[in-house]
Amino acid sequence: MESKMCEFNVILNGKTVFKDVVYAKTEGNKVTVKTIIGESKEFKNCKIVEVDVNTTRLTLKTV
Repeated sequence: MESKMCEFNVILNGKTVFKDVVYAKTEGNKVTVKTIIGESKEFKNCKIVEVDVNTTRLTLKTV
């Protein structure tokens, strides 16, 4: 069976704010995401509200 990498688009306030994410971690009110090539971005005062593999969307909400 072949394994396929799932890369997510990060959505905040209805807009795509980061692409090709393969890793996400929450710590308190902070979400850190990373791409397959190691680029990372931190979203402060946010939380993950939805992960949808079918549409490859990782949706954040400000808190």
